[in-house]
Amino acid sequence: MKLIAGNWKMNGLQASAAEADAVRVAPRPRGVELLLCPPATLLAAFAGRLAGSGIGLGGQDCHALASGAHTGDLSAEMLADAGASHVIVGHSERRMDHGETDAIVRAKVQAAWRAGLVAILCVGETLAQREAGQALAVVAAQLAGSVPPGANAARLVIAYEPVWAIGSGLTPTPEQIVEVHQAIAGQMRGLAGEPVRVLYGGSVKPGNAAELLALPGVDGALVGGASLKAGDFLAIAAAAQGQTP
Repeated sequence: MKLIAGNWKMNGLQASAAEADAVRVAPRPRGVELLLCPPATLLAAFAGRLAGSGIGLGGQDCHALASGAHTGDLSAEMLADAGASHVIVGHSERRMDHGETDAIVRAKVQAAWRAGLVAILCVGETLAQREAGQALAVVAAQLAGSVPPGANAARLVIAYEPVWAIGSGLTPTPEQIVEVHQAIAGQMRGLAGEPVRVLYGGSVKPGNAAELLALPGVDGALVGGASLKAGDFLAIAAAAQGQTP
C-alpha cells in the first residue's frame, strides 16, 4: 500500500485544524495510507479530530531519551501519548539546522521503536554531492549509520529526499529517483531482511505526483508544502490510487 505522508514542518495554528477536518471527511483514495505530521502544538488536537478515521498522525522529531532535563525537546513517548503513531527522524533540515549526525538519528529511530512508533527515516544528498557523483555513496552511508539492528517493514519507513529538491521546485530526473530508490531497497533488504517502503520527497505536488508515484520502487511520498492544503494533499493521494508498491 502506498503511503502519503504530509510534513507540515513549522507551519500551522489552531485554525489549521480545518485542513485536517477536510482530509478526514473527504472520500478516501482506495489502497492508499494517509499520514499527517503537524507541529507538536497540534498533535493532541489532531488526534481527537482524526480518531477512528484511519488517518495516521506523526511527529516531526523526537529526543533519544524517554525523559529528562532537555528543555524544549519531546520524547517519543510524549508523541505516542499525544496520539502519534509515527515520527519523522533525520530530516535534512534537522541534520543541517541542528547538526544531527547519523549516530543521533540512529538513537532517535531506537527511541521511536521503544515508544511503539513507526520511524520515517530521511536520507538524501546535497546538490554538491549529487554533482560530484556521490549521491549513492552518501545515501548508503546515511542508511548504514542511521538504521539500528532490528529494523523491519512494520516499524521503519525510508524517505529519500534529495536536499536540493526540498522546497525548491526542482526534482531529480525519473532515472535518478529510480536509481536511488533501487539502491536503498537493496541495502534495506540486507539491513532488515525484508523489503521496507521507500518514499520519495522533495517538491512533490499535485502536478507531478502521478509521474513520481508511478516510478518503480517509489512506495509513496513525503510531502512538504503541498500537504498544508487539504485539496493539494488529497490530489497527491488520489494520484497514488490504484498504484501498488
